Amino acid sequence: MTAQLPARKPARPFFSSGPCAKPPGYSPEKLSTESLGRSHRAKIGKTRLQYAIDLMRDVLELPDTHRIGIVPGSDTGAFEMAMWTMLGARGVTALAWESFGEGWVTDAVKQLKLEPTVVRADYGQLPDLDKVDWSDDVLFTWNGTTSGVRVPDGEWIPDDREGLSFADATSAVFAYDIPWDKIDVATFSWQKVLGGEGGHGVLILGPRAVQRLEEYTPDWPLPKVFRLVSKGKLAEGVFKGETINTPSMLAVEDAIFALEWAKSLGGLKGLQARSNANSDALDKIVHERAWLGHLAEDRGIRSKTSVCLTVEGADADFIKAFAGLLEKEGAAYDIAGYRDAPAGLRIWCGATVDTADIEALGPWLDWAWESLKA
Repeated sequence: MTAQLPARKPARPFFSSGPCAKPPGYSPEKLSTESLGRSHRAKIGKTRLQYAIDLMRDVLELPDTHRIGIVPGSDTGAFEMAMWTMLGARGVTALAWESFGEGWVTDAVKQLKLEPTVVRADYGQLPDLDKVDWSDDVLFTWNGTTSGVRVPDGEWIPDDREGLSFADATSAVFAYDIPWDKIDVATFSWQKVLGGEGGHGVLILGPRAVQRLEEYTPDWPLPKVFRLVSKGKLAEGVFKGETINTPSMLAVEDAIFALEWAKSLGGLKGLQARSNANSDALDKIVHERAWLGHLAEDRGIRSKTSVCLTVEGADADFIKAFAGLLEKEGAAYDIAGYRDAPAGLRIWCGATVDTADIEALGPWLDWAWESLKA
């Protein structure tokens, strides 16, 4: 017997990672057009770039001690910029519990030849964070987009650390309370929690990171797009809208729209409330279905944005067929788990998704399950 199609489709389909859903009410016509077609070095361009930085500071509740720069290459470019310019001054510990953390391990070992201490955990797990050696610089992912695992908080990062903390926070910012006094370097990209366009990264530097940049010069050559120091001093212009390379002003306006929308919700707390409601709604769906589970079984380390699910008895082929059925019906796109992760689903629960659409997804998951089992 063929399973019956659910009566309602989610109004806005789901995405597994980025680019993710645009904020409700988004349309290109609502973007400011004054800066489009103009040089980013013109007064209007610099003004809009600075405005985007100011909005990010406001919504993130970032203290004045930390600088914000818009850089090339999305989150990967931002994090690698930090690694290439600051690592090598002391030992390095790299933490990896999902694919992006493994990527930073590869950079440190194979590209920078640093011989780091590598601390790993399986997908769905965290290592013992209390055993991290903070005499080293420490690289970690705050929210594992491909594993659905996050660090519980920042309490494991000591105030008297000798090394710098490097946080890949691309699917964590705007969704959690980040203790900025614990973070020396943070990176993210607009296309995750803000639903913005890809290609641009954001680099956040605390005072200890700035000190490292001004006092230490790495042994390896630095590409122009990585250079943050001029004549021994931080290139402050980068953190005032004077980007190293040419940015897309259309992408900047898109990010500004999302940030202004975030402010209209009440800022960070409003975004967190939406993400929390979405992850709670998905938890309810999982709880009501014996064939679904969470890859991160411990709720205290479970992502509230990129939620990774297990499917009873599923292998990669089953998940491919499962996701394909939903995409064909326009109910969900790209929800198969990451290729290196255990076979399963990945549902985006960030603030740009409406909770009613998460709730509407449940019957569609049932339909795909029953169709394939039949």
